[in-house]
Amino acid sequence: MEYLLDYPVKALIEPEKYKCTVEWRHGKFITDEPREIGGKDEGPDPHTLLLSSVATCTLATLRMYIDRKGWDIPDMAVAVNMYHETKDGKSVTVIDRDLNFFTPVTDEQRERLVHIAKVCPISKMLEGEVQVRAFAYSDHSSLDKHTYTNEEITVEWNPGLCRHAGRCATQLPQVFNPAEKPWINMDGATTREIREQVARCPTGALKIAK
Repeated sequence: MEYLLDYPVKALIEPEKYKCTVEWRHGKFITDEPREIGGKDEGPDPHTLLLSSVATCTLATLRMYIDRKGWDIPDMAVAVNMYHETKDGKSVTVIDRDLNFFTPVTDEQRERLVHIAKVCPISKMLEGEVQVRAFAYSDHSSLDKHTYTNEEITVEWNPGLCRHAGRCATQLPQVFNPAEKPWINMDGATTREIREQVARCPTGALKIAK
């Protein structure tokens, strides 16, 4: 199992409802809920973020295709919205995507570009089988901490925070192997690889000791 992103997207909510701070690989941004449900509308809400993913993935995919074809279509836009309905007792979500090309395109180009839009990575993911898993953690300190070192860095493991999801073991098995004792082999990879893998730990059970 290998994650798509090197580092997970992280989000934090504090007492000010419903404002969240989202941290991605190069920065942070704010999300919020509309005023009609108690938020302050200071950032995009979750539905808007989902539609934004569809819109931007569509445009990026079309740009790649157009550039590869050498077509003269410099500017384009997409409007995305969605609605829910019930069919045969089953809840169905429909996402509509309207493409707008600001320069003339032929009927053949238009038909092809609509097809390419439908197979952008986010569209394919949403129309495939998606499983959303959840793991719960409590950020508490534990006196039972263990340290492992390779003389360059020291990894600190807090069993009280570890939920043994197996991510470290599948992503860097030459270092993290629960079947071995000790289960962390600091000589199994470079310091850089170990540091990068520890940074991916979703619970904070693994940290680089200061």
